[in-house]
Amino acid sequence: MAQYNRQDKRRQAMRAATMAMRLSRYSPLALTGIAVVLLLSSLISPTLWGGPRMAAIDALSPAIEFVGAPFRVMTETISDASGLTKIRAENARLKAENKQLHEWYQTAMLLRSENQSLKDLLNVIPEPDQSYITTRVIADSGSSFVKTVLIEAGTDNAVEEGQAVLGSQGMIGRIIEVGQRASRVLLLNDINSHVPVVVEGANQRAVLSGTNDDLLVLIHLPPDVMVEKGSRIITSGSGGMFPNGLPIGEVSEIKNGVPMVMMYSDPYGAGYVQIVEKPQDPNVRHSIKTLTAGPE
Repeated sequence: MAQYNRQDKRRQAMRAATMAMRLSRYSPLALTGIAVVLLLSSLISPTLWGGPRMAAIDALSPAIEFVGAPFRVMTETISDASGLTKIRAENARLKAENKQLHEWYQTAMLLRSENQSLKDLLNVIPEPDQSYITTRVIADSGSSFVKTVLIEAGTDNAVEEGQAVLGSQGMIGRIIEVGQRASRVLLLNDINSHVPVVVEGANQRAVLSGTNDDLLVLIHLPPDVMVEKGSRIITSGSGGMFPNGLPIGEVSEIKNGVPMVMMYSDPYGAGYVQIVEKPQDPNVRHSIKTLTAGPE
């Protein structure tokens, strides 16, 4: 029985080889038709013509490989050319950005040198470097009418009332209550928040007020001052409560002639914040409070 099976397999292989030799004389269209017939037969009955079909596939595989080789080379060539084009475009973009950054760097160095020369000329007293306390936001304790958050730092961490609080991109509020291990921050968008600021470009001082909404409003601007959309708003340092130059946001729209400001940092999206040390020592701040309060 085993000998009969071996002989049967040999006969099937011989028939397949003979078929392949005969097929080699026919056109590619005929070979395609036979391949389709074999494929359909395999879909109808996987076991039908199993031996001859596999033998034919084995015999035709070199031809299939030969025919498919040019298409594979063409596909790889097109892919390589497309990738090379993308790389060249990316390289050109990076070169342009690098050139622009280099120009900005040179401009910054020039302005820094000019600024230092003016300070030396005017004998300006340099401002002390700022220090920060990084801490975590532990709760949003606000409501529709009061915009506050709680942070995990207090008197144990040298936190003081009135200190500015920064998010990832700019100021978001100030300390209004201090406990031993936690403090409450009044957010800039609270209607009770008022911060002295400077409009960059116009170099105009104003007050940034909260509205209990996402946008803040610039008030106490002279009527003849034109504030453009996109102008940056930073702290002015007036009153000595906040350091000057802390970024807050930019003018996003002019509503009925009033500049509206969008903060750089989302006050509710901050997981961690930085508390900024006050700019002057306690004696200077006490003197400022005494001078602004007037005689008793």
